[in-house]
Amino acid sequence: MGRISRSALAVDFVGGAVGYKLRSGAARSHALLKATGVSANRPLHVIDATAGLGRDSFLLASMGATVMLIERSPQVHALLAQGLEAARAESDEIAAIVARMTLIHGDARALLPTLQADVVTVDPMHPARTKTALVKQEMRLLREMVGADPDVADLMQAALVARCGRVVLKWPLRAEPLAGIRKPSYQIAGKTVRYDVFVNPRAPAEEALLRAGDLEFFRF
Repeated sequence: MGRISRSALAVDFVGGAVGYKLRSGAARSHALLKATGVSANRPLHVIDATAGLGRDSFLLASMGATVMLIERSPQVHALLAQGLEAARAESDEIAAIVARMTLIHGDARALLPTLQADVVTVDPMHPARTKTALVKQEMRLLREMVGADPDVADLMQAALVARCGRVVLKWPLRAEPLAGIRKPSYQIAGKTVRYDVFVNPRAPAEEALLRAGDLEFFRF
């Protein structure tokens, strides 16, 4: 089989698995929703610190969450911008979902100290599997484009001290925990990945400011 060009990688929020989950309502039982606490009755503010192809962010936004997507790769950021623009033009329903998504080009390690949200999600490039045939072609293309994430521990440290209620790390189901990161508060397992959830209790003074509306989410 010939090598597929990186240009074959695209962001599609309308067709494929993403579109199916939206149309069928299958997304409502997704483990990510349990890990983040997002639901139609609880539309939280989420920062996706590693936006990638944007599917997790779209899922969260489709359930009412307001999501900031941070992507540091210029190429992936451009793909996301194109995908969001195409989705916005698809229908009023999808345009309403996209309206809750804000795309930022930058390094989350630098941006997180300036932001605030209910939840920060981190989905770094996962460790390479020895059985490469098991890795989806799309993920192989993405890995070729952006490389590995050797600084994922630094990103997690930045997330864990960010102004948020919880941090959710998406990680391979059977992979060893990240070195140097504290033990998660709890885990939610899926078929191939798990969500390590780190609960960050807010200080009483900050909680009072949030209730009073004196602090803003996503504020630079």
